[in-house]
Amino acid sequence: MRLYSRVRLLLVLLSLAAALGLPLLTYAPNRLLTGQGIALLAWLQAGSGLRWLVLLPALPLLLAPWWRPGVLRERAVYLAALWLGAALWWLAGSEAMLRAGDEDALARVSFGGGFWLLQLLLLLQLAEALQVLAAGLPRRVLLLALAQLPLLLLLLSGRLDSLSLLREYHNNQDAFDDALLRHVQLVLFSVLPALLLGGALGVAAYRSARFARLLFPVLNVLQTIPSIALFGLLIGPLAWLGRQLPGLGIAGVGLAPALLALSLYALLPVVRGTLAGLQQVPPTVREAARGMGMTPWQIMLQVETPLALPVFLSGLRITTVQAVGLAAVAALIGAGGFGAIMFQGLSASALDQVLLGVLPVLLLALLVDVAFRLLISRLKGADDHA
Repeated sequence: MRLYSRVRLLLVLLSLAAALGLPLLTYAPNRLLTGQGIALLAWLQAGSGLRWLVLLPALPLLLAPWWRPGVLRERAVYLAALWLGAALWWLAGSEAMLRAGDEDALARVSFGGGFWLLQLLLLLQLAEALQVLAAGLPRRVLLLALAQLPLLLLLLSGRLDSLSLLREYHNNQDAFDDALLRHVQLVLFSVLPALLLGGALGVAAYRSARFARLLFPVLNVLQTIPSIALFGLLIGPLAWLGRQLPGLGIAGVGLAPALLALSLYALLPVVRGTLAGLQQVPPTVREAARGMGMTPWQIMLQVETPLALPVFLSGLRITTVQAVGLAAVAALIGAGGFGAIMFQGLSASALDQVLLGVLPVLLLALLVDVAFRLLISRLKGADDHA
């Protein structure tokens, strides 16, 4: 039998190791105690033979490394990964309903390491299949979103409500909503000033090489300071400023130092993106614009800015994704956001509460990344057709 894909073989071997060597779920008498692992094999052997039907979608994935490449193989892999992923979610929800009982029961069923690793490997299988099935990024994103529909239906139907993670969500729904709003505020109001200031500094660095030589060492030093240390450094000056200007509501801890620190961190990628975008504009294009009688401002607004926009947005994408992650650390100085839920879970040794804070941050970062990539792809497509 000929091996056609070593990547797929590696994914299959890792999936088998995760399924056979790691617990799929964990069961604990309450949220604070460490749970006992529930292996996939033990779950299959404990019930009727019908349980093995859950693994039927895995067959195309197991055969994929030796399957001749083509659209047929990728369609089979896409559907198999989709249904196996949904089957694992359904299995987890059903086992939680069986073991954890109603919502007042203390017993908890959580996801084990095998579950998360299998879901990650199935996503990689989907991504591999979409490289062949979908030519452009928008279509790949659409097919990837469609693959998540079974999970959405399971969530809406309440099939997963007995899982410990969902119980944590329902018990902390108000705090979760507040954290979502505050996290978005932290990202938005830190990236926006960095966008305005960084864009201006990037243009200035492009116009003056001397200014660029002075600017980038300062920004590099700011970027190398650990986030917690920067939050700490800002406490003293902002507390002093708050005492001098009591009416402005500035304090050494809370929202103000968090926004200032996140904005400072966001400056370097914005400035570099602006400078790189302007530098890649061909000199012949500027010469042609000057030859047409355009003023420097007209060249900047009508020629250089549109051509530099995709590279500039790439820098802004990195900045925003970075801000989504760093905003979680801002909870250490009382700024709120999902970091507050995460650190509360850590202090209480409640793993599912930690995940309740971590997973939305991960999802937000992915959504921001995909949105920017789609926008950049659309701009490049428009340029290609211009």
